[in-house]
Amino acid sequence: MNANAEPAPTDAAEEPVTFDALDLTEEVKRALDEIGYQTPTPVQLAAYEPAVERKDIIVQARTGTGKTAAFAIPLADRLIDDEQCVQALVLAPTRELALQSSRELARIGQHKGVRTVAVYGGAPMQPQIDELAGGTQIVSGTPGRVLDHLRRGTFDADKLRVLVLDEMDEMLSMGFARELNAILELIPGKEQRQTMCFSATVDGAVHRHAEKHMNDPVMVSLSSDAVGAEQISHFVYMVSGQGRANDLIQVLETENPESAIIFCNLRSETEQVASSLQQAGFDADWLNGDLPQGEREKVMRRTKEGRLRFLVATDVAARGIDISHLTHVINYSFPESTAVYVHRTGRTGRAGRTGCAISLVGPQELGRLYYLRLEYKIFPVERTLPSAGELRTRAEADRIAMAAAAFGSTTKISDLALAKRLLTHPQAEQIVAGLLQAFFGAQGDEEAVEEQAAAARRARAPMKVAGDEEETEPRPRRRPGARARSKKDDGGEAREPASRQPRESKPRARRERASKDDDAPRGDAALLYLAVGRKDGARVGEIARIVREAAELTRDDVGRIRMRDRYTHVEVPEDKLDELVEQLKDAQLGDKDLAPERARSKT
Repeated sequence: MNANAEPAPTDAAEEPVTFDALDLTEEVKRALDEIGYQTPTPVQLAAYEPAVERKDIIVQARTGTGKTAAFAIPLADRLIDDEQCVQALVLAPTRELALQSSRELARIGQHKGVRTVAVYGGAPMQPQIDELAGGTQIVSGTPGRVLDHLRRGTFDADKLRVLVLDEMDEMLSMGFARELNAILELIPGKEQRQTMCFSATVDGAVHRHAEKHMNDPVMVSLSSDAVGAEQISHFVYMVSGQGRANDLIQVLETENPESAIIFCNLRSETEQVASSLQQAGFDADWLNGDLPQGEREKVMRRTKEGRLRFLVATDVAARGIDISHLTHVINYSFPESTAVYVHRTGRTGRAGRTGCAISLVGPQELGRLYYLRLEYKIFPVERTLPSAGELRTRAEADRIAMAAAAFGSTTKISDLALAKRLLTHPQAEQIVAGLLQAFFGAQGDEEAVEEQAAAARRARAPMKVAGDEEETEPRPRRRPGARARSKKDDGGEAREPASRQPRESKPRARRERASKDDDAPRGDAALLYLAVGRKDGARVGEIARIVREAAELTRDDVGRIRMRDRYTHVEVPEDKLDELVEQLKDAQLGDKDLAPERARSKT
């Protein structure tokens, strides 16, 4: 292999490098400008020159560093001509990555007339055959489906001149070596083609492939094999291995991540862990290979759009999810190999943002942690599970947030002036304590108040990050300190600030019901009324589960859930409302009848 091609160091005081540094055609420059790409990432800068010189290259880059554009730009700019035949093949380990590459190539090559086709398993063959027959210059696909097309003769690779291997280490670790070798036998040999290999880690398997199937490749390395993983904070919590789900909940209580993927080694763990988190009030869902494709796509969409706070997934299921706003990666199970650790943790801290990796490590996993330190020189900081005092501090913070939400924007100038004078009083602390006692006492007993305050923190959705993909369904904005919304996937709505929930008499409860029967269901949905609410100990996630199971509904069938003190409104499909009323007529939550009926509209 050639010597490493390192990107030139930049002075922090210098002007940022623009795409003018690359000798791009006007068509590609215009496309990048329309997409909104302003400055090339280091991997795009480092890969461009050897790529357009038609050299074989191995590029070490994790997902999230702009690697897709790193091969899409030279392909669209210089390596593909106008001839309507397959000139480039991009192989990726998952359908999501194949689709992502196809879309990126189409966007960057839009003004040069570049045509791309995505081929992958789990989709009908005939539409893909028709697209291939219609003429295309770039095929982006998964190894199994690409091999099917080559063997059927529906993919003519005679004029193939560029092969891109995306996430090479992942393809090999996922067992695609046999399909990859079969593909290489059916396409032009390494003397007739250029090969570009992109990989987060460059281990022995990748090196062996390069020696056999590449021509003296240039190694484009941005740092060590731990590129990206070294740029985030790493922590470990030593746990006993027993009751790990409870340990995870304690970690989440302490760390309070904005958003996270929680990785499990086993499929069976994902649903169990997600269920535990949901029962504790967290906005969580699970993803593994057993989930039907339709449900899988819905969960992935919500994750990408920032509408799901915690995704519990296996490594295979999470591949292809590119989430720019992810703040944390949590290893519920420590990965079997150190390379997998690098892949997992590389999903956070992207696009210049900070990131954090947290691992739960039991006695049987200590050896793997040792190898991580030895091989990648990553030394996670050890933390301990929260003590009783730390949990008390968290509970106090929850109460402060609850009070801030109640009074943050409703005070009068005269009251603010009085508050300033109060703070100078020699007994200020005692007076404030008395006011807090009166405020929290109005919300219920001590335990209920703590649960209510903690529930708002656990159930909140991730904050919208500027520049992230727009949501399919906008959430109303929260002012700083406002109480959080309930589970979005269960259609949760914001609970009202605690200050709006004083003790109520029965007449007041009746007035509340009479005035709020119309929560305006959206679209063709109907509104189901249930005679239980917060005061009855109901939770949004629990209500959603009961409703789904009663009529065999999916998560997306259940819309918004508006929970009041004494009742709950649930958006459900109109054609399922009567069935739900019938199925739930004898159901109870605790000792309270659900008493389902169609919600009354205002008159």
